[in-house]
Amino acid sequence: MTDELILVDERNRAIGHAEKWTVHQDGLLHRAFSIFLVDQTGGLLLQQRSRAKYHSGGLWANSCCGHPRPGERTIAAARRRLREELGAEASLRYGFRARYRTALPNGLTENEIVYVYFGSAPTALHLNPDEVARTAWISLDALRRDVRDRPGRYAYWLRYYLENHFAAIRAALRASRA
Repeated sequence: MTDELILVDERNRAIGHAEKWTVHQDGLLHRAFSIFLVDQTGGLLLQQRSRAKYHSGGLWANSCCGHPRPGERTIAAARRRLREELGAEASLRYGFRARYRTALPNGLTENEIVYVYFGSAPTALHLNPDEVARTAWISLDALRRDVRDRPGRYAYWLRYYLENHFAAIRAALRASRA
């Protein structure tokens, strides 16, 4: 891991940058993004993270997530990661911003201010096996029920979004399909 991440203060102002592993090892507050892709019927595209990922491997998460690099706009980083993880292009729309911190089972810490984007799912995906094990489609209500019944299958941030931003997700999904 040699990626540099953007460190921010609580007001989301960039205050520097640091190497990705160090940021997560030391629990430093940094900028991130998450993407929810939706199909014509309102189904959400989930990805099962590759087991080789440095954290949360094998867990189900939203369509794509990642970090902008120093000097990179967050929306540009989101588009880049869509190509890198899913081999896909999509028009993205800002949905909301989230702030969370959690200790991960492997001793790393996620401490992020996250821009959450929504977009229409592309017709074709070309999964990068280093990033994504597989994908699945699910309705928002079915996802909410499954996360409640089997939380251990899902990445922390997806559980957090559903618990703390459900209304914003529902509204953004409706707007993405309009």
